[in-house]
Amino acid sequence: MPDTIDTIAAWAGDAQHLVVLTGAGISTESGIPDFRGPQGVWTKNPDAEKTATLHYYVSDPAVRAKSWQNRLHGEYWTAEPNAGHRALVDLEGSAGLDTLVTQNIDGLHHAAGTTPDKIVEIHGNVREVKCLSCRWRAPMEVALERVRSGEPDPACPECGGILKSATISFGENLVAEDLARAQRAAARADVFLAVGTSLSVYPAAELPEFALANRARLVVLNAEPTPYDPAADLVVRDPLGTVLPAIAGALERLGISDP
Repeated sequence: MPDTIDTIAAWAGDAQHLVVLTGAGISTESGIPDFRGPQGVWTKNPDAEKTATLHYYVSDPAVRAKSWQNRLHGEYWTAEPNAGHRALVDLEGSAGLDTLVTQNIDGLHHAAGTTPDKIVEIHGNVREVKCLSCRWRAPMEVALERVRSGEPDPACPECGGILKSATISFGENLVAEDLARAQRAAARADVFLAVGTSLSVYPAAELPEFALANRARLVVLNAEPTPYDPAADLVVRDPLGTVLPAIAGALERLGISDP
């Protein structure tokens, strides 16, 4: 693997526009389970996917109550950035990271220290709560405190509408500007790292297509096969908490820096 790591480091160091897409795989080492891996939440319990599907969430109070309990006891509140998250911060300094698009809602890239303006949380985040009927928003803790006080499914304090986390559920449109920003970044990338993502959830999974259309080098770092493996310049299956720090270390060792 050392030659592979050095190659990725050289590509990243030479890149004018290094773009990274991260998925659930980068956060598993922080104790947050993924969804579609062999031990994924939805793999082991397909019915659990209902809590992330807008149709079921809106139509079934029991699904909402289950979702609120999941949020209340979720690993997001105690998880800490791992070596993979921190290595991407190092890459920002040494390789001039252009944009980090994340499918994750856990906020760990922010916590690790990646420059906020470089992050696109394309699937939203769990740190805020939003109303599905009006524009009311607040920190998630405002709603969680009501759940702790005995409300199984708190309603919007402004209009009485349904509340949910400020995440993008299945069946819910992405924030148009977030998607456009991610697509613009991918379209100008000359090196694109797909990190810990199955590359199966669209439209985020389409981002490598924009990079490939720009003749970018595509590197897939994921434990399981992805649909883009045949098109990738390199595919690495090793743990991200090992691979990403190794790439950052190779950049420093080889004396490669942002041009």
